[in-house]
Amino acid sequence: MVQLSDRIQELLSHLPTNPGVYLMKDAAGLILYVGKAVNLRSRVRSYFREDKGHSPKVRALVRVIDHFETISTTTEVEALVLENTLIKRHQPYFNILLKDDKTYPWLKLTLNEPYPRLVVTRKRLNDGARYFGPYPDAGAMYATLRLIKQLFPLRQRPTPQFRDRPCLNYAIGRCLGPCQGMVSVPEYREMVNKVISFLEGRHKDLLRDLKAQMAEASEALDFERAAKARDAIAAITSLLEEQKVEANRETDQDVVAIACDELSACIQLFEVREGKVIGRRAFTLERADSEPAEVLGAFLAQYYDGTAAGARVPKEILLPESVPDQEVLAAFLAEKRGSKVALLVPQRGDKLKLLEMVAYNAQQALEQERLRRWAAIEKGPQKALRELADALGLSEVPHRIEGYDIAHVQGSDTVASMVVFEGGVPAKAEYRRFKIKSVEGIDDFASMHEVVKRRFKHVAEGADPGGRWSMPDLVLIDGGKGQLGSAVAALDRLGVEVPIFGLAKQFEEIYLPGRKDPIRLAETSPALHLIQRVRDEAHRFANTFHGKLRGKRMTRSVLDDVPGIGEKRKLHLLKALGSVEAMRALSVDELASRGGLPQRVAETLYSRLHPRAGHS
Repeated sequence: MVQLSDRIQELLSHLPTNPGVYLMKDAAGLILYVGKAVNLRSRVRSYFREDKGHSPKVRALVRVIDHFETISTTTEVEALVLENTLIKRHQPYFNILLKDDKTYPWLKLTLNEPYPRLVVTRKRLNDGARYFGPYPDAGAMYATLRLIKQLFPLRQRPTPQFRDRPCLNYAIGRCLGPCQGMVSVPEYREMVNKVISFLEGRHKDLLRDLKAQMAEASEALDFERAAKARDAIAAITSLLEEQKVEANRETDQDVVAIACDELSACIQLFEVREGKVIGRRAFTLERADSEPAEVLGAFLAQYYDGTAAGARVPKEILLPESVPDQEVLAAFLAEKRGSKVALLVPQRGDKLKLLEMVAYNAQQALEQERLRRWAAIEKGPQKALRELADALGLSEVPHRIEGYDIAHVQGSDTVASMVVFEGGVPAKAEYRRFKIKSVEGIDDFASMHEVVKRRFKHVAEGADPGGRWSMPDLVLIDGGKGQLGSAVAALDRLGVEVPIFGLAKQFEEIYLPGRKDPIRLAETSPALHLIQRVRDEAHRFANTFHGKLRGKRMTRSVLDDVPGIGEKRKLHLLKALGSVEAMRALSVDELASRGGLPQRVAETLYSRLHPRAGHS
């Protein structure tokens, strides 16, 4: 166990072993994190063990926990429900939080009224009405609303305009005249139930009824009523054709995909009913340094916990990967729906294609979120720069900011990036990239030391032919105290002085040399948004370079080591002979004739392809 306060030790000694929820609190009693557990004793005690496997988020959480509380439940599902309730109520800093999507419009069916109406709203209230949405695409919502008004003569006015006679909507067949008592409540409610079925995506029954009405009207020679039914069938069929997806399955499913960056996660949820996409929803969550699967699991629990009587919980939910506590989540959803719910991770076929389409939309949404953050910076870069100077204690507003990051996969192909922002905007012509030469394996600290030393040696030596290495006003290091310390050590060794700071990803903390405690800027701070963009750009540039190097290494073949075979000749050989394996089946003479190689080069290639056999 790590060093614990007497209060924590006392609380740990009295933990129950049943399922429940735990609330981590700071010294002021503020709830920092809400979690659920199958076994409260085991789960809560795990936070306070010396464990190198803890994520940065958990380590930071434990540092600020003063005490905790637990609430016992009888089942894991009850714990999940209670956890969601407490997260929504208290919005703890360390939890993954689903942002309010109230900016998107909803369709509200006023079931709390005797004769319900269908209206557009941007507020979802607990008022007894039924809400459908939200609709990220307002145009699609209004198209649906127009079709419903064409098919179903719902009441449109909140109160009757004419007390002695029905309004114009009644005259043109767009209302049944409930204000004048021309339709009974049960008859009107029957029509309302059809509207609900339509909005839930259950179109087959409606089409069947309309076809029966058309046939009945035709037999009765009521051609006007038959034509209305025919037009309604055509309108619904046209809408469904636009919504049809490749799978063309008669099933109800939600398809969920996620795209993440360092700051947030964008989730797309497509509602598929009877093989047709009837709705798409977009959500943004604070990532809080959590893995995508953890973010996805938190989203599913919070999203479906908000559904009314399980109305939107489908039979199947398609996911890009398994989520933590998936069996508990499935049981929770089954309870909401009233029947079994399958959580599936497709590996092939139509379901995988559909999931890939949703994943593409999630990635596009993430790009839009990045652009939104960046646009906020570009509207007022000078304000952000002034605020940054004040926060860091700089004597002047910085003009040139350089950002540095390291990229590798398990220590291979380690590279570094240097990005430059001038006046608060990228100066891409000034970007530089470095292959790390002196470091083997995983050592981000040593890699950062090397890149800073190589970049600033030109300043220390006074050798900068062509003026390629302008001196920055401020240096940003992607990382916390460790990376910053390595960079500062490199500058000290060179005798170079430049303002420098580190930006730690997990909680967006700013570290300054010689200062123990980090600086935290407000989430809405333009200065924070600016340095986040510098950090994100350094990360992107490093990863792009690393990907190119890694791809080049992975596509390297034996042909690259044969004297006399350059890039052009290699491409010619592969085009003429197909592959290295195909070349192994050929003799020296065949390599020479079919590959167009000089005899000596063909012999060398053969020996490299058959290192133990020599040539024949």
